[in-house]
Amino acid sequence: VADNMKKYGGFIPGIRPGQRTAEELDRVITRLTLPGSLYLATLAILPFLALGVAGVPFPFAGATLLIVVGVGLETMKQIESQMMQRHYEGFLRR
Repeated sequence: VADNMKKYGGFIPGIRPGQRTAEELDRVITRLTLPGSLYLATLAILPFLALGVAGVPFPFAGATLLIVVGVGLETMKQIESQMMQRHYEGFLRR
């Protein structure tokens, strides 16, 4: 990724292109991986905890929750995009 960024002129502000960029990207990816994996594990275990602790049958499995969350996030992005487009409508229209 760092090589492609360097090749196409991309950069991270405050970070020199090349090896330093690769190290920064590796650091950021490493920091994001643990919280993301904990979040996914929580979603996968949540139905079993709801059934075991509260005795409440939880009709959604972990994969279903992931799909619902993904669709919800994508819907929010689409709505935000539409709102931004309407905000700049006068600028885009001739």
